[in-house]
Amino acid sequence: MDMNILIVDDYNTMLRIIKNLLKQLGFNNVDEATDGTMALEKIKRKSYGLVISDWNMEPMTGIELLKLVRGSNDNFKDMPFIMITAESKTENVVAAKQAGVNNYIVKPFNAETLKGKITSVLGEF
Repeated sequence: MDMNILIVDDYNTMLRIIKNLLKQLGFNNVDEATDGTMALEKIKRKSYGLVISDWNMEPMTGIELLKLVRGSNDNFKDMPFIMITAESKTENVVAAKQAGVNNYIVKPFNAETLKGKITSVLGEF
């Protein structure tokens, strides 16, 4: 439970909610970024065991961040990545899968849903 987790969302309330849910699940090393650009800089400087990112952000979206992470030649290209979105459109899920997302969460969600998604990516914890 000591792994570093990065949560990315341009809505501060959502960052707080996700951070609190992660704390309930026993994760305490949680960093925040408010857009994909900030997240990418943090990823380049620190090792993360998991990234949880919103899809819809400006100026860099979550899907753009995912594509940059997966397309890099650096050691973070295989980092577990969960996408969060308010839209459950099939084409979005397909686009995220094609971009290399490990899992996908549709808002709203609770601690149980988050735990299930993290477990499917990282294994039991």
